[in-house]
Amino acid sequence: MIRAMKLNYQKHSQHQNSDSLGVQTLSAPMIILPGLFGSTRNWRSFATELSKVGDVYVVDQRNHGDSPHAGSHTYADMAADLVEFIDYLGVEAVHLIGHSMGGKASMCCALWYPKRLLSLTVLDIAPVVYEHSHAPFLEAMLKLDVSQLSSRTEADKLLTSAIPEKATRLFLLQSLTGSPGDYSWRLNLQTLHDSLSDIMAFPIAAADVAPSRGIPTTFISGADSNYVQEKQKSVIAEYFANPEYVLIAKAGHWLHVEQPAAVLTAIKSFLIKND
Repeated sequence: MIRAMKLNYQKHSQHQNSDSLGVQTLSAPMIILPGLFGSTRNWRSFATELSKVGDVYVVDQRNHGDSPHAGSHTYADMAADLVEFIDYLGVEAVHLIGHSMGGKASMCCALWYPKRLLSLTVLDIAPVVYEHSHAPFLEAMLKLDVSQLSSRTEADKLLTSAIPEKATRLFLLQSLTGSPGDYSWRLNLQTLHDSLSDIMAFPIAAADVAPSRGIPTTFISGADSNYVQEKQKSVIAEYFANPEYVLIAKAGHWLHVEQPAAVLTAIKSFLIKND
């Protein structure tokens, strides 16, 4: 039995004066689901800009950020958590935006709970099984004795051999909180490590669902990313009828960080058209 969890969130609202400025605003709220290792902290500037057209809620998914930790981390869990959050907002349906793991959770919600979505925006992910693994990252973080750290700089140095890319280390270290002698991870590292096979997979077989025809859907991906390629569009079509595609130039998997203006333009245009 799936037990939904109450998720931590941040609300962003800047649209109160948009109508007087001639900016069209949305009638329904937007929810952003971050990807693996992501949290409300990573999306603040993006969500603040997006909130010019409506209320934006960024959630910490279970086992991330300030949301509760649990021993289970499946897409069924994440979709149930999301429906619980939509109920908490007191609305019937929302505009859902998901990146990477959050994109897969968003697709699952669209397929299992279609009446709760007005639109679906998927950022750089497809409903397929990915073969690469984030296990080395999680194993390196699990081995780090945070109780003995003297500084975040020391943590960065100790992770360098296992995680040589500095940008990746800095991103992961955003989830390290506290001070010397009292550091801790805002991630449930063990559960995430144990759940990697579920995270990299997609739990819904196309044969078990009819292509979602009632939900406007767009897939926005980075031109330099290999997560969404032409060969995967035929798979996407088995789940979502008539999806739109947007390719963001000079962007990889972290397209919303690398090219935020282009991604925001694409999202705003799509949402205003489908509100």
